[in-house]
Amino acid sequence: MLHDNLSVNESGNLAFCGKDTVELAKKYGTPLMLLDEEGIRFQIRRYLRAMKSSFGEGSFPLYAGKALCIKEIYRIAKEEGIGVDLVSSGEIYTALSVGFPLSKAFFHGNNKTDADIKYAMDNGIGYFVTDNFEELNAVNEYAKEKGVIQKIVLRLTPGIDPHTHAAISTGKVDSKFGVAIETGQADKIVEYAFGLSNVALVGFHCHIGSQIFDIKPFTDAADIMIKYIGKVKETLGRDIEILNLGGGFGVRYVESDPVIDYEDNIFRISEHIKDYCGKHDIKMPIIVMEPGRSIVAANGMTLYTAGSVKEITGYKNYLAIDGGMGDNPRYALYKSSYTVLNAGKMNLPADYKCVIAGRCCESGDLIQEDVVIPKPQRNDTIAVLVTGAYNYSMASNYNRLPRPAIVAIDGQEEKIVVKRETFEDLVRNDV
Repeated sequence: MLHDNLSVNESGNLAFCGKDTVELAKKYGTPLMLLDEEGIRFQIRRYLRAMKSSFGEGSFPLYAGKALCIKEIYRIAKEEGIGVDLVSSGEIYTALSVGFPLSKAFFHGNNKTDADIKYAMDNGIGYFVTDNFEELNAVNEYAKEKGVIQKIVLRLTPGIDPHTHAAISTGKVDSKFGVAIETGQADKIVEYAFGLSNVALVGFHCHIGSQIFDIKPFTDAADIMIKYIGKVKETLGRDIEILNLGGGFGVRYVESDPVIDYEDNIFRISEHIKDYCGKHDIKMPIIVMEPGRSIVAANGMTLYTAGSVKEITGYKNYLAIDGGMGDNPRYALYKSSYTVLNAGKMNLPADYKCVIAGRCCESGDLIQEDVVIPKPQRNDTIAVLVTGAYNYSMASNYNRLPRPAIVAIDGQEEKIVVKRETFEDLVRNDV
């Protein structure tokens, strides 16, 4: 099947981590998000192992919390010894709530407020990934007030277009993120940062985009960034210790997506970087990467209950489910591809073409079009695969719909790691 944690059991039902998804839907209700905890740990260990062996002892991965930010993820990250990439005070608070050591955290964001900066520094954030002059000055001023030297990494844009969806391409010159190398603006902010009294510029960061299956955009970005590190050494006499290449490795959402060997990709990127540094006599920096989607996406699944089946003669068929853009807005935003299965009819012929529609009062509330599954009926269990990343983290209460529960599966153990929201939760902050 699409991923190793999927199978069909003797009842002809879809199984996730060996658990019958139809039975899980009955037990916990729907919509229901499932997480494969063993799979998440496996991916983290894969990155740790690959980066250590390919780039050397000092290099390490950071889990990109925006993919899925819940307490359980930070418990796992803490236990596995991985760093984290955080993008808001809310994400910092979530990590702190389970005792994650913020010395191993990088704080991102193109518009950190003064409150964000103070909260992060007051709680011992390891690194600010600084995006612009205004933020750089604010970080320096608060560090001066506290009497500390704050480590920073400057976010630069290398001008790489990885040919992904425009909304998830972030490394182009005209991106809202970072400072462009190509325009000469990076030269100014780097020199300025080195002149400040209470920040220590220790690294550069770039992130070119997401859902990338080819390593060439990464090696192209690495060439530009390392060349620039060499320029800084030559012109300013300063060493850059860390190069953060961001995240972006793709994940299989549908059968047509290629299979990625993450360890081999990391090895090939490392060989390219070592070769480039050797040829240009540049000291190789510590390499950091920020996997998010590639750690959690395929280790998640969402279960729904089928509602109405609407057939419009001569046009199309709709299958309505009890979730939608409230718990998965990605199709509405990006037309993202998903694999959809009728979980209780896995041994029946897939011969019914339909649109999977959500329950929100919005014509764009769709999960997927042109899906071919065994003909559905009301109360069938419908599974949408590979929903571990950017589903729950982007969920909303549109139409006053409660967000789903999350159940993690670890071997034979099942545990609720996020409770299903109640109606009372919906009005908790109303006055």
